Amino acid sequence: MALDNKFNDTLYYESEPLETSFQIIPSETALLIVDLQKQFVLRDYGDALVFKEKGIFDKWIPFHDRLDNIVVPNNKKLLNLFRSHKMEVTYGRIACHHTDGRDRSLVQKRSGWNNILLTQDSYGAEIIDELKPLDSEIVINKTTDSVTVGTNYCSILRNMGIRTVVVTGIVTDQCVASTVRGLADEGFNVVVIEDGCAAATEDVHNAELKIINKIYCEILSTDQVIELMNNL
Repeated sequence: MALDNKFNDTLYYESEPLETSFQIIPSETALLIVDLQKQFVLRDYGDALVFKEKGIFDKWIPFHDRLDNIVVPNNKKLLNLFRSHKMEVTYGRIACHHTDGRDRSLVQKRSGWNNILLTQDSYGAEIIDELKPLDSEIVINKTTDSVTVGTNYCSILRNMGIRTVVVTGIVTDQCVASTVRGLADEGFNVVVIEDGCAAATEDVHNAELKIINKIYCEILSTDQVIELMNNL
């Protein structure tokens, strides 16, 4: 399949051909949904309530609109696609062991928005209902941004013969990007779904995709992945 990628226009790749080819081998490909948890996605719980209490929720409405209208629906499409082809579906989620969060990495202890305390059995740590994992699907608990750091995720993928990971989730410039870099460094082919992710703002989202494009991953849309799968 020929792809025309709008995230190629950086100095690193401006002399490279705009079109590249990409294929998916179902038995060697897994979906990874990152941090689409109730704490971050719901408008009446978690972060949204904090923003409302601070009087800054209006600034986050575009983020929640993108989640509700674009990211979650596209993740549902991909989830149904992977399940229908009996392909591996995996999840990464922020979830610590101790109620005081002392087992979290420093990045999740810093003051401000990144001060995230979600215990494994908490409501906020759960994946949203629309994307709820099946019993047979792998959920990786992490106490840092990357799904690959401090976990056995890469070992699990290798055990299953996975070579390509299709990544979605939030937020693009933090947990998603950290995970993509980790997977690339571990030798996996990585695909990031541009309309399956979100950052605090669209500008930040697009900027991060330009940064990680090509060197760490291939960036595709949900429809492009569906087309690739339908042409198998």
